[in-house]
Amino acid sequence: MTKFLLSLHVLAAIVAIGPVTVAASMFPPAARRAAAALREAPDPSAVGTVALLHRICRVYSGVGLTVPVLGFATGAAMGVLGSGWLVTSIALTAAAAGVLAAFVLPRQEELLDRLKGEQAVDHQNTVQLAMFTGIFNLLWATVTVLMIVRPGSTTGA
Repeated sequence: MTKFLLSLHVLAAIVAIGPVTVAASMFPPAARRAAAALREAPDPSAVGTVALLHRICRVYSGVGLTVPVLGFATGAAMGVLGSGWLVTSIALTAAAAGVLAAFVLPRQEELLDRLKGEQAVDHQNTVQLAMFTGIFNLLWATVTVLMIVRPGSTTGA
């Protein structure tokens, strides 16, 4: 059962978190390109890519809730819920979710609304969004490394 849960946990992380990290990273430059296109000639289709990237982030962040759920189930099955590496991973996962929910998604929504309204997009806003997205991605990369390295692991891996 442990291997099955671990497999589901890893697959959920790849399928759910991967698209969010990629789409969120692509969003700021896509928003800058759309803003530039709208300055040249008003064209609602210029916003299509930005809207799609935001939708991917929003939908897959919801699907991503399965990752910690399966992670807790796997940790319980393995009897490692009190391990330092897992507690750290849980805290970093919560921080990543917080950054996504509090900083990345709302700023994407704000930029998308401005683009849809054909309003000017401040370059500083896209830079700030890119920074928060980088923090989100760095937190997930750290969790991934902790899941692989597992300090103090008794499995020898």
